[in-house]
Amino acid sequence: MNVNDLDLNLLRLFNAIYTRNKVSLAADSLGISQPAASQGLARLRVLVGDPLFVRAPGGVRPTQRAERLAAAVRNALDILDLALADTDAFDPAQSQRVFRIQMMSDMGEDRFLPGLLAEIERQAPRIGLKSISLETIELAQAMDNAQVDFAFGYFPRLNGTRRVPLFNDRYVVLLRKRHPLLSRAKDHRVPAALLQQVEFVAVETHLDTLRMLKLLGLEQRLRLVSQHFMTLPSIIRATNLCAVVPHTTVGEFNRHGEFAYIEPLDLPLRNFTVSLYWSRRFEQDAGIIWFRDLASQLFARSPYGGKDGQ
Repeated sequence: MNVNDLDLNLLRLFNAIYTRNKVSLAADSLGISQPAASQGLARLRVLVGDPLFVRAPGGVRPTQRAERLAAAVRNALDILDLALADTDAFDPAQSQRVFRIQMMSDMGEDRFLPGLLAEIERQAPRIGLKSISLETIELAQAMDNAQVDFAFGYFPRLNGTRRVPLFNDRYVVLLRKRHPLLSRAKDHRVPAALLQQVEFVAVETHLDTLRMLKLLGLEQRLRLVSQHFMTLPSIIRATNLCAVVPHTTVGEFNRHGEFAYIEPLDLPLRNFTVSLYWSRRFEQDAGIIWFRDLASQLFARSPYGGKDGQ
């Protein structure tokens, strides 16, 4: 197959059939007749050397080759749509753009999404958000490929991007209010060696907390690795387990005064900066600029000043 033989309309047809699982629905969405869609699919099958779609109850289902092609075709169409729609004018009140966002964790979604959605509802009621979950190692490429527009969080190994710092934070140890360890704390502070006397719950997606426990030699004190931050309050409330969490999280969890926190002396990797990241490729995109400025105004504790990601 030679890419020079491809008609862009065939890729659009492929994506429409893959998305809707029915040739007639794909034809309707593209504004063409069903025979024209069938002829286009036949041409594409010859070019690719694969049936791509086979009959299934209620329509068609993709072959394994079609499954492998689908993400690349969708990505190519998204990039082309973005390039063709590029303009110096961006009217948030009229735009129907969907911004795809990577959050550091489910706690990150709870921290940022309510405020974002409330302000977007006020300024840009037709704009949508979609939360994406990727490994950090994939994130920079996904941004460059227009699969992700922004990332909120602390990503020290996210290279080749642009970022604006939003606020500084620090890690502390969260525990229930009547935990025995609190009697040893003075002004929330305890020697790090005392952590050898307690056990921990951690969140798998928050690698820095797991790394801290390893650096402190506390791996054997880890009793549970959860998938979600939002499970921590109920676990800590019911047990003597502790968790290393961002200080800003303590306020979110402790709305009813059920928890306390301590700050171990010499805690490794203690301080960090939460930032907003985006691709250098889309630095001048009017929608990216609008969203970046909106997020900075909502969440930054210092004036905007973009920096290269390190």
